[in-house]
Amino acid sequence: MEYIGLYPLFYFPQIGSAWLMGITGSIHIMASHTSVGAALLFAFLAHKAYKEDRPELYDYMKKYGMFLVIFSYVIGSITGPGIWYTATAASPRGISALIHNFVWVWATEWVFFIVEVIGVFTLIYTIGKIDRKTHLKLTYMFALASVSTLFLIIGIISFMMWPGTEAWYQTGSASDAFFGINTFPHMFLRIGFMIVMSAIIGFIISSNLKEKELRIELTRKLAVIGMIGGFTVMMSFLWYIQTLPQSAWDLFHDVLWARDGMTRIIVVSIIALYLILAFALPRSINTVLAVVMMLVIGVIGVWPGEKMRESMRKPYVAGRYIYSNQLIARDVPGKHVKSEMALVAEKGLLKLDPFVPDHLRTITPENQLEAGKLIAKIACSNCHSLEKGAKFRPLPDRFPQMDAATIETILTDVVAAGVRSYIPPIKLPTDETKALAAWLATQN
Repeated sequence: MEYIGLYPLFYFPQIGSAWLMGITGSIHIMASHTSVGAALLFAFLAHKAYKEDRPELYDYMKKYGMFLVIFSYVIGSITGPGIWYTATAASPRGISALIHNFVWVWATEWVFFIVEVIGVFTLIYTIGKIDRKTHLKLTYMFALASVSTLFLIIGIISFMMWPGTEAWYQTGSASDAFFGINTFPHMFLRIGFMIVMSAIIGFIISSNLKEKELRIELTRKLAVIGMIGGFTVMMSFLWYIQTLPQSAWDLFHDVLWARDGMTRIIVVSIIALYLILAFALPRSINTVLAVVMMLVIGVIGVWPGEKMRESMRKPYVAGRYIYSNQLIARDVPGKHVKSEMALVAEKGLLKLDPFVPDHLRTITPENQLEAGKLIAKIACSNCHSLEKGAKFRPLPDRFPQMDAATIETILTDVVAAGVRSYIPPIKLPTDETKALAAWLATQN
């Protein structure tokens, strides 16, 4: 029997497999973004301390660094493997595509990450123990390693949205996959937010300083740094959305911005007002307010933003050739990859997936609903929860009070026809379409 290279299905009820990965990723991103922003901030402070002979800035750096080790490098190092675990379970073919394209890029990123981890400990524990010029050089090296890890990861993540160049499909070259119109705006967008986060967390440290004048000075400087980061975010975002593929733009413009746009505007306004308050009234920034604002900005800033970015990739998970449900959507001669769409249309998912139970490979009146549910899991569960009223994109709620015939028409004339550019236009055999429609009808 002929099979396609699908993996065992992983589905997390109510939340969905992909969103489990997204929650883990958002925690990791908040920690890792803080580390890169702090590395740039450390370079600025160390330069200022060395040039102006201000030892009190080294004390601040040490306190900030101790917080950074716990917040970014402990939490980040735990959630980083968590992303690998959940992503491999939820999207094994997507992870495989990234590894096959960027294995040496990832290896290089790990070298820089090791330098970064060693660097943060070295910077903290050598303050006052080595000469300041050497310490300044170490700070620059730390900042360079941090930005390098960011740059390499952004190139990989940007490939998930859109391969670097169209030539990649023919060459399979890592450089053709890495450098694209989406890579640099994405990088500067993240750097801007990282700078904002370094200022937001910096307020926690400065609010604990006993020297009032230093506390006021640093709070104001951090506010200005945060504003620069915020301006970078806004400009880069305008640049970024101009580089989106059409399906991503359709989803962003027609669905995501209409639903979440006001929330994003409110988030930006809250951050801007907080930074203005810190600059105008630095004494008002106490530890409790700083911690609360860090959590608020982290939760309402990172999670919705990452959810929007991840959503815009649909219907693909990587390279615009692997759909979110792991099916190969197009030929990639440079990687010896063949499209599976014609085979799926001819034989169906139940016959091609090697992990389907034998009693469901042929649909009968007795097993139709069971088969329909399994088809929904294989084809739809990477983007949708399958339970009615579930938290994230419940699939049954997309077909309210519809009978099986109506749902079948929608699956054939809308979904399979590619009317919605952000839904995989997968054509299934008639019996599988009917089974999926019948199961969906029973859920309402």
